[in-house]
Amino acid sequence: MKLAALQLVSGPRLDDNLARASHWVAEAAAAGARFVALPEYFCLMGQKDEDKLDIAETLDNPGHIQRTLRDLARGHGIWLLGGTLPLRASAGKVTNTSLVYGPDGHLAARYDKVHLFSFNSGLGESYDEGRVQQAGHQPTVFDCEGLRTALSICYDLRFPELYRAMAPDLICAPSAFTHTTGKAHWELLLRARAVENLAYVIAPAQGGTHENGRRTWGHTLIVDPWGEVLGELAEGEGMVLATLEAKRLAAVRKALPALSHRRL
Repeated sequence: MKLAALQLVSGPRLDDNLARASHWVAEAAAAGARFVALPEYFCLMGQKDEDKLDIAETLDNPGHIQRTLRDLARGHGIWLLGGTLPLRASAGKVTNTSLVYGPDGHLAARYDKVHLFSFNSGLGESYDEGRVQQAGHQPTVFDCEGLRTALSICYDLRFPELYRAMAPDLICAPSAFTHTTGKAHWELLLRARAVENLAYVIAPAQGGTHENGRRTWGHTLIVDPWGEVLGELAEGEGMVLATLEAKRLAAVRKALPALSHRRL
């Protein structure tokens, strides 16, 4: 299966972001990708965290974001991972949610980000997703053409037990890593999750300096089960293409049967 990980530098205008996402999804489909993944916050990188509340949607009454994702998946006949979008939650907050649509446009999977990012460098750089976001409570794994496909988002990468619980063949990790934490830990975490689970990892990212002044690390990656980087895009809009090979997955797991050696 050919994979496409898309990298964006999203801004504060929803329609502009959806247009850029649509452009790159079309490019990926034209390049033969069967599974296409958008980054975290692909639909909005607002001037402030509360901007997410203004565009939040609900599953029972899909709005512009969900309809766009559905139509893109169906129109191109692909599996489409919609990075993340805000869905209304309780107490005036939103969930940071990944939605996956199948080639016929059906909603195949939903995952609400479990681990909410908090960071304070002590040098003026700080984030606290919990101010406007409500955490999810359970992992999500679904069948994508015979592949156990695990959903996760950004900060989840620092919690390996999440992935062990899902026994994945393919790990999805749409992200918007800060430049500070990305430079230090991004590739290390992605390759570690691939190696310890003997799984492919697709990690579409935000990559650049946004209108709100935030700088994201980028370096969108696709990693194979041996930890080899199959493709990378450092910064700016674009895509990374790679092929997930079932034979490669089986061969690595046969050569190093670590998953069957677990004792805890």
